[in-house]
Amino acid sequence: MAFGVKTNEREGVRSQVRYVRVSAYKAREVLDLIRGLPVARALEVLELAERDVARTVLKGLESAIANAEHNNSIPADELFVSSCYADEGPTLKRWRPRARGRATRIRKRTCHITIIVGRLSADELDALRAREASGARAGGGATAAEARRRRVARSRQAKAERRAEEHDHDHDHEDAEADEVVMAEADLEVQADDVAADELEPADEVDEVDEDEPVAEADDDGDHEAEADEAEGKDD
Repeated sequence: MAFGVKTNEREGVRSQVRYVRVSAYKAREVLDLIRGLPVARALEVLELAERDVARTVLKGLESAIANAEHNNSIPADELFVSSCYADEGPTLKRWRPRARGRATRIRKRTCHITIIVGRLSADELDALRAREASGARAGGGATAAEARRRRVARSRQAKAERRAEEHDHDHDHEDAEADEVVMAEADLEVQADDVAADELEPADEVDEVDEDEPVAEADDDGDHEAEADEAEGKDD
């Protein structure tokens, strides 16, 4: 069976995050904030969003930007969020005990988040640059786009540093745990040696007592013989 070209496929570069443990309704509330925005502005909005799902959407947007830059050679400054949506995923069923032996179903929703970025047209790109230039003249400093890019770069660098610190911290914990295990094994070996030494000491004492007993018996025999000789001398 031959498959033709998909006619319902949206144009642009996409990325998809599947089986996100959040309902599609909650994800759509965040996706509505970035739809149609330039990627720099969309990244800024997601960085400041207070919803937990915004972190997942941010990762998906960064993946879409990377795909456009590396696979299609499109600069990130010329991209915008052309489409983003969340589809329903499988629902996990769980149960909660209730009164009188009943049970209530708990539905744990999941969703699939798709983000598509496209290239701005020439007219839209010129209007965006003119707006940024006018804002720079009014502010008397660097352009707003450059400021946003610097903020996004600093944010990414800070996140990478935090991840590296967490990784090093985990390694430090592993090394400390390994040292504790080695010290515990050494303590166990020392205790085992002490117990073995304590077990051997009573045996030595018993041996010494056994060696002394024959000597005492021999002395007693000598005393009896001397008494017998003295008795014989008196009789004589």
